[in-house]
Amino acid sequence: MERIILVSNRLPVTVEKRKGDLQYHHSAGGLATGLDSVYNKGNTLWIGWPGINHENVSSEEKMQIQEKLAQRNCAPVFLSRENIDKYYNGFSNKTIWPLFHYFPQYANFDADYWNSYVNVNHKFAAIIMQNIKAGDTVWIHDYQLMLLPALLREKIADITIGFFLHIPFPSFEIFRLLPWRKQILEGLLGADLIGFHTFEYIRHFLNSSRRILGCEVSFTQITYQNRLIMADVFPMGIDYERFHNATSHPDVRKEEISIREKTGNTSLILSIDRLDYTKGVVQRLEAYDLLLTKYPQLKEKVTLILVEVPSRASVDSYRKLKRQIDELIGRINGKYGVIGWAPVLNMYRSIPFSTLVALYYACDIALVTPLRDGMNLVAKEFVASKNNRPGVLILSEMAGAAREMGEALIVNPNNLDEMAEAIQTALQMSPEEQMSRLKVMQNRLIRYDVKRWASDFLMKLKQAGNQRIQIQAEKLSLSQRNELIAKVAKSRRTLLLLDYDGTIVPIMDHPDKAIPDSEITSILQRLQDVKNYTVAIVSGRDKDFMEKYFGDTNLTLCAEHGVWIKQPQENWHTVNFIQNTWKNNLKPILELYADRTPGAVLEEKNYSLAFHFRNADPELASIRVRELTESLIHQVSNLNLCVMEGKKVIEIKNAGINKGNFAMKQIEKGDYDLVIAIGDDVTDEDLFASLPENAFSIKVGIGSSKAKYFLDSVYQVRELLKQLSVLHTSDQLVERTG
Repeated sequence: MERIILVSNRLPVTVEKRKGDLQYHHSAGGLATGLDSVYNKGNTLWIGWPGINHENVSSEEKMQIQEKLAQRNCAPVFLSRENIDKYYNGFSNKTIWPLFHYFPQYANFDADYWNSYVNVNHKFAAIIMQNIKAGDTVWIHDYQLMLLPALLREKIADITIGFFLHIPFPSFEIFRLLPWRKQILEGLLGADLIGFHTFEYIRHFLNSSRRILGCEVSFTQITYQNRLIMADVFPMGIDYERFHNATSHPDVRKEEISIREKTGNTSLILSIDRLDYTKGVVQRLEAYDLLLTKYPQLKEKVTLILVEVPSRASVDSYRKLKRQIDELIGRINGKYGVIGWAPVLNMYRSIPFSTLVALYYACDIALVTPLRDGMNLVAKEFVASKNNRPGVLILSEMAGAAREMGEALIVNPNNLDEMAEAIQTALQMSPEEQMSRLKVMQNRLIRYDVKRWASDFLMKLKQAGNQRIQIQAEKLSLSQRNELIAKVAKSRRTLLLLDYDGTIVPIMDHPDKAIPDSEITSILQRLQDVKNYTVAIVSGRDKDFMEKYFGDTNLTLCAEHGVWIKQPQENWHTVNFIQNTWKNNLKPILELYADRTPGAVLEEKNYSLAFHFRNADPELASIRVRELTESLIHQVSNLNLCVMEGKKVIEIKNAGINKGNFAMKQIEKGDYDLVIAIGDDVTDEDLFASLPENAFSIKVGIGSSKAKYFLDSVYQVRELLKQLSVLHTSDQLVERTG
C-alpha cells in the first residue's frame, strides 16, 4: 500500500513545555480533524510544525520530540520565533489571509515577510526530502505552503503531489495586487492536482494562471512547462456521525438543559466564530440591533449567544476588532436589555466539544454570515447536530458552504436589513418547514462527509499521477532516441520535416521577434551539409520571411502551410489552383476585430490572413475568437476557404492547402528510407497524419496529437538535431557506399 505524506503548517499533535517537561496533546482545528480519516488509516506520515519554537528546546529535547512524534507517524519542522513571526503571523496572516479574503486594505506587502515565507517553505521541503520514499504520495495543505509543490517537483520530477487550498482564491484583480503573484502561481503549479472548495475559486485561479503565466487552460486542466495540472472542486465535509450522535451523549444533554435553564423560553440565535475581521461579526451585531428596532415585540423573546474564539490577539487589527465588538455588545445590551434579560450573551473563549454540540442542539437559529469564507464548517456542524430537532441556518452567500446548502436562508452579509429580515423569517418558520430543509441538507452532508472528501481527492490525485506517468511514457526516451539515431545512421536517405515557430525557434510575444539565432543557424547548416539528409522547413510563415532568412541555403522551404514551395537552387513556386482575391473582402473584418482586441495583430500573407492574439487579454481574446470564428465560417462557406486555429492564432487560407499535402508530395519525390517530422502546433497534425507508418513523428509539448512521441521544448529539439548533424562522417559514407 502506498504511503501518504500529509503536509500542513501544524501537526495534529501540539508540543508544549511546562515547568521544564514536554507535553503532547491533540491540536485543535478543522484541518487536523478533517484529515483524521486519512491519518488514522495508517501508512501515513504527517509533516508540520509541532507548535513549539526551536529556541525553547535543547538538541536533546528535539531528538526526544522527533522520537515521540515518530511513534505517532509525525515528523516535525522546527521553526524559530522569527520564522513564526514573519512567515506565519507575517506573510501568511498579514499578507495572504487578508488579500485572499478580499481585504486588501489590511494586506502588508513586506519583503522581509516574503523572504521568511520562502525560507520556511524550503525548510518544509528539506524535511520532506529526508523522509520521502519511492512511491510516496504527498498531499500539501493550505496557504502557508503554496511554494512547496514546485520546490518538491524540482527535486523529484516524478513525485505525485496534491495541494488543497482551504481558503478562497481571489479574483484576478485582487490577486494581481500581490508583488509575488508569479512565484505563488509557479509554486502551486508544481502539483499534479490542486483542490478548491468551490468552482468560483477554480475559475479565479485558472484566470490568474492564464493571465500572469500565460498558461494554456482547457476546462479545469492547465498546461504549464509541458506538464498537465488538474484543478477540481472538493467541498470539504465534516465528521457527520460525530456531531449527529453526540447530541445523545449525557454530557451534551446536561449542558443543553443548562443552556435552556439559563436563557429561559427565549428563542436562541447562535453566532460562533474565531475572532476575525472576515467573519462579519460586527455586521451580524448591527443586523441584530436593527432587528430589535424594527420588531420591538421580540424584546425578551430572543437571545443572541455570541461565541468568540480568541485568535491572533497580538495583531493590531484583531485587537481593534475585539474592542469594536465589545462596544457593540455593550450598546445593544444597554439599549434593549432589562433586568433578567440581556439581548446578547457573550463568550470570549474556546469551548470544548460537548459545549459546542450542546449549543448547536439547543439553539433555534445559527447565524453564519462571514464576509468571505473558504467553506465554513460551522454551518455544516450546526445542521448535523440538529438530531430530530428543528432549527434554521442563516448563511452568508460569501461562504463556500452556500454553494451546497441552498436550503438555508442565504443572505448578503453586508445587507443589514436582509439579515434582520432573515432572522424574523426564521423565527416565524414552522417546525415542519425547518425539519424539511434540515433533512435535505443533512442527507447531503451524510453523502459527502469528510471521509468522502479525502477519499475523492486522493482518488483524483492518483488519476492525475497516472496521467503524468502516461505522458512521461510517450516522451521520447533515451532508448527511443538511441533507436532513432541508429536508424538514421543506417538510412541511405533521410527526410527531416521541421516546423519553425515553437519547434526550432521559441515562440515570442510578437512574430517579428522570432528570428533564427546563431545556434539554430549553425545546426541547420551542419544538417544541410550531410548528403544523406533532405531538410525541409515546413512553416506557416510567409514566403518573404522564409526567403529572407533561408533563401540562400540548400534547405527545402515550405511557406504558408504549403502554398509556396522552394526546392534547393530553384525559385519559389505555388500550386496552380489557389487564389487570393478573397482577401479584400475578409481583411476589413479581421482589422475590425484586431482594433477591438488590444494586443491582437493582423498578419497579411500572400495567400492567407492571420489573426494573432498572444498578447491580448485572454478572456477578451476568447470572446473575440469565438465571435470572429463564427463570423468567418459564415463568410467563407462558399469561397473554398478554411478557418484554422493554431496556438494563439486564427488563420484563413485556401481549403486543401496544408502541411500534410506538402509532406506527401515531398515523400513521393524522394526515395527515402526514413522520415522524421517535428512540430508543435495544431497545424502540424496534418503533417503527422500524412506520414508513413515507419516514420518518426515528434510533437514539441504535451497534449493530444497524432505524433508518436513528444519532447518538452525547442531546446530538446535542438539537442536532437545536433546529434543527427554529426552522425554521417565521411568515413561512414565511404563505408556504406563502398
